[in-house]
Amino acid sequence: MADQPKSDDSDEASDDTKVKKDKSGMIKIALIALGIVAIIATNISITLMLIQKDPVGEEVSTKSTSGEHGDEHATAGEPQNGEPQLALYQKLEPTFVVNFQAEEALRFLQVTVELMARDEKVIAAVEQHMPIIRNNLIILFSSQDFTTISTRVGKERIRAQVLSEIQKILKEKTGQPGVEEVYFTSFVMQ
Repeated sequence: MADQPKSDDSDEASDDTKVKKDKSGMIKIALIALGIVAIIATNISITLMLIQKDPVGEEVSTKSTSGEHGDEHATAGEPQNGEPQLALYQKLEPTFVVNFQAEEALRFLQVTVELMARDEKVIAAVEQHMPIIRNNLIILFSSQDFTTISTRVGKERIRAQVLSEIQKILKEKTGQPGVEEVYFTSFVMQ
């Protein structure tokens, strides 16, 4: 009978060890889950910040310098005394997010594109034909090679392709290419 209490003590000791192991395992799982939640929350907040609209307005407006030249009725799209027309910028929203295959892994590309034109009619035409423009640009972005667009030369090449594509669409729809430049104001690859 003296052996029996020893077995109870050993059972209690093994139970304590099991409880400690269980608690230790649960703490590890809780920490891993907390880390995953923190990573997801960070990614969501960064994505929301990147796609958030400019609080001042969607379009970047340019100031008319007509007051300096005495011409109160001049607008941004009209030439002033032989001076070049002012640049107008149009942000293509929402931000483009596409996925593509690279080195046996699925990759994502997030690009914010802004156009530059010198005529308000061109900006209106871009807005009117936005579904076609977005469709063609999504196809263009998703067909890119990850290693190519990782370089500056690759980014410049795709920027030229985007400009060409938008000019082609506007030429077909309005008769004039209209857009002079395309700028990537955000370019994130993951």
